[in-house]
Amino acid sequence: MNAPIAPPFTAARQLQVVEALRAIVPPQCVLFNEEDTRPYECDGLSAYRQLPMVVVLPENEAQIVDILNACRRLDVKLVPRGAGTGLSGGAMPIADGIVLSTARLNRILKLDPYSRTAIVQPGVRNLAISEAAAAHQLSYAPDPSSQIACTIGGNVAENSGGVHCLKYGLTVHNVLRVRMVTIEGEVVELGGASLDAPGLDLLAVFIGSEGMLGVVTEVTVKLVPKPQQARVIMASFDDVVKGGNAVANIIAAGIIPAGLEMMDKTSSRMVEPFVKAGYDIDAEALLLCESDGTADEVEEEIARMTEVLTGSGATAIAVSRDEAERLKFWSGRKNAFPAAGRISPDYYCMDGTIPRRQLAAVLTGITRMETKYGLRCANVFHAGDGNLHPLILFDANQPDELHRAELFGAEILELCVEVGGTITGEHGVGIEKINSMCVQFSPDEREVFFAVKRAFDAAFLLNPDKAIPSLHRCAEYGKMHVSRGNIKFPDLPRF
Repeated sequence: MNAPIAPPFTAARQLQVVEALRAIVPPQCVLFNEEDTRPYECDGLSAYRQLPMVVVLPENEAQIVDILNACRRLDVKLVPRGAGTGLSGGAMPIADGIVLSTARLNRILKLDPYSRTAIVQPGVRNLAISEAAAAHQLSYAPDPSSQIACTIGGNVAENSGGVHCLKYGLTVHNVLRVRMVTIEGEVVELGGASLDAPGLDLLAVFIGSEGMLGVVTEVTVKLVPKPQQARVIMASFDDVVKGGNAVANIIAAGIIPAGLEMMDKTSSRMVEPFVKAGYDIDAEALLLCESDGTADEVEEEIARMTEVLTGSGATAIAVSRDEAERLKFWSGRKNAFPAAGRISPDYYCMDGTIPRRQLAAVLTGITRMETKYGLRCANVFHAGDGNLHPLILFDANQPDELHRAELFGAEILELCVEVGGTITGEHGVGIEKINSMCVQFSPDEREVFFAVKRAFDAAFLLNPDKAIPSLHRCAEYGKMHVSRGNIKFPDLPRF
């Protein structure tokens, strides 16, 4: 039997950090025994895991200020964490560092129906904002599939989207102000209550920075009126290419649906037994196209989209008759990730974004990769803005399947870059896509990213070694291409 691996810190060092934190928060808010820290070893990217030295659960902003001051004084690294639903490893702990969970900062501080804003703490669940605003016929637009569990602080860190992001935008388009604490212990407000704030747009820089620039303590979000009516078209296609082209045709017709999602046959067959949404499991591709607004607006837009879809080769079209059926149609798309567990022990979810006109070409390329790597891939994505979510299905218990899944995912991202897209749309880079950053960005561009990081965190204590690859890492990656199958992946702790 192999001897247990010694942690990269001494007992004295751990005790020093624990005592410093217990001087700031109640003792029960500091976790350091393995059985207590185990739940924090990974986020939604469970293939990579690492126990932290300590977990701390502050209860207010003042405690966060003191914690960051202690980290700077003791030279200890810190990883901010929300609900842990992220899919890129952005919240994976550092073995000799602290995980700071914002779970206890979970209050909606103010909801103003007149200004259509809400001020919330970072631990508030995404869906809880819409639930609280529903009495005023308002809602919070970004609706990631994990909205029942994910928190607004994590949404800010990853710039999350959702099925309605095409019409209503991502987190960055729906947040007015962020209050955060820097590694220097300074409380800073970015943005403001008005549509534009003076000075540089640091709010946009901060949103999507993956916990590398500061710790969120408060967020002011925009609320939007709930539409009078919403209906969904479910269109079937006998060819994935036709489905991809239909997406481009809808946008080209000047139509901006409230939601425009696509699922391939593997996805619909994976989901239908799980949610019984009424999907056509014989179709090669399904499109879900939602229209919202007044009854007249919805009727006109549904007619226009139906015409475009028919002209694009749809073999069947169904339109939701009431709200219950609309939610039923969406339930399959919303539950695509958990449904993957019905047909595969593990899945690896990618997050590339491409120009809409390249949808068909990239889907065809993914099909070729399935043969190359000997793994299945279920495709579900925000077709309207080209944000792909291929789910690579594998079994980590089988030798080399995780490695092949990594190669498969990296080649998908390389293809996204080749056709003019990017390696992430809403999941972030974290540790998952850090090598792929070497493909997309030049050394000079990556140095600009590091310059921004240094401006906020010169000591590199906040979520280091995430999102931005070092020169050494990219030197190892070199000019190798996934298509030749010779990429060397970083040595990450794996499940």
